[in-house]
Amino acid sequence: MELRTDGVLHVKESVTLAGGPVQRKLITRTRYDDTRDRLYRISNVKGASFDGQTLTMAKSGTVEYDVTGAVTPLPGSVELRWFPVAGPAESATVTVTGPQPIHHLSCFAGPPSSVIGCTSASMDHTGASATFEQQNLRAGELLTVAVGFPQGAAKAQPILERRFELSTAFTLNAVTGTALAALLVVLLGGVGLLYWTRGRDARVISTESGPLSGHRNGVFTPPDGVRPGQIGTLIDEQADVVDVTATILDLAVRGYLRIDEQPRQAYDAPDWRLVKLPGARVDELLPYERALYDALFDGRDSVLLSELHGSFAERLDAVRDALYEDVVRQGWFARRPDSVRSRWTTLGIITIVIGVLGTVLLAWFTTYGLLGLAVIIAGAALAYGGQFMPAKTAKGSAALAHTLGFRRYLAEGGIDDVPPERRIELFSRYLPYAVIFDNVDPWARVVSSFTGNGERADHLYWYQGPAEWDLSKFADSMRTFTVTTSGAISASRRFRSL
Repeated sequence: MELRTDGVLHVKESVTLAGGPVQRKLITRTRYDDTRDRLYRISNVKGASFDGQTLTMAKSGTVEYDVTGAVTPLPGSVELRWFPVAGPAESATVTVTGPQPIHHLSCFAGPPSSVIGCTSASMDHTGASATFEQQNLRAGELLTVAVGFPQGAAKAQPILERRFELSTAFTLNAVTGTALAALLVVLLGGVGLLYWTRGRDARVISTESGPLSGHRNGVFTPPDGVRPGQIGTLIDEQADVVDVTATILDLAVRGYLRIDEQPRQAYDAPDWRLVKLPGARVDELLPYERALYDALFDGRDSVLLSELHGSFAERLDAVRDALYEDVVRQGWFARRPDSVRSRWTTLGIITIVIGVLGTVLLAWFTTYGLLGLAVIIAGAALAYGGQFMPAKTAKGSAALAHTLGFRRYLAEGGIDDVPPERRIELFSRYLPYAVIFDNVDPWARVVSSFTGNGERADHLYWYQGPAEWDLSKFADSMRTFTVTTSGAISASRRFRSL
């Protein structure tokens, strides 16, 4: 072995094989300290094949290779340490030379960490070379030689690589602790910002809802003539199943279709037929209402609720899009709420992916894995917070304030202040809004208590029951209808279910 001034060890072996080809694994990595490994780089292999770990010698002869990283700086000297022979070997002799006279030497035989001395170690009288001998080296054992040279004799810089350990990959130190604290500040600031944007709506509501909104001449009316589907999207910023269900009821109440409850036996599933009414001014419908009307009938004059599938499900995409576009057209939102949520959610997912990749890289190569986890947490918060990012305009906040006042009336209002001749018409018109406000059951019971000319009515102008049906059964019928309709729409998977 010859150590050169550039710190590269050149090894030349004269090998005599007693048999066929043999393989020997060269040491390319050893433990250096608690967090790092020492690397030995093998290059310029001649006379044998090398796959990065194993040296294969097919016949007796000369094998040469270079080792980088085998020199270590010591106080006042540099030390060459290498493992030139691996057992089984009956007899091995190693000669070492260097750029300057040898300072000190030692050798060990046995397992890689052995401190048992080799058979012999000596150097000539000039110190120009050292010779090491070992007899009967068994399989799995190594001959390790260590030779010291004067300081500066060769470049001495070990090649170190951090060793991955899960316990150290996520070390909590000043850097990671500061980063996590900064993340906490950012998240709290984000929560405060969300509260401020949502609080703006709350302040408008608190100042404008006041008394019950929509009170005109002793009769309460929906806020600003807003449709039930619009109100539903305004309140929760979502185009929901309940918004479509309420819109179907609203179309019936306004004379665009009729709902016929189908007769059934004791164990039959309830069903309803939606009937298109002639002469309805469909050109006056809002875009989302027209999209729903066309999806329901699709070239037919009537359809059973149980048959709403196929093309109906496919066309619900247009209804959802039209609902979102409508609330923007009304000036309640500057942008479509679903688009705003999608952008923030996508940004959060991208941040999570970056955080995962960063965590893997930081944990593998450094001890700052917690920084990557901080990014993942931030991405998750961003994706979740994106659901609350759609912000109402001032006009939208004012409309919401009126809406909540009207909702309070539907929850608390009675029929005493409504003229008897207008009760069925008026309270039917408010029923779709009660669906939006999840108040359909008590409101339907109010409707079922009405009578016409002193006797109980047997139907409504927009709702027909089977034989022997009257308004006393309306509350149960309406409760089942809304649940069944919402289920049919949910099955399409086009809308968010509540």
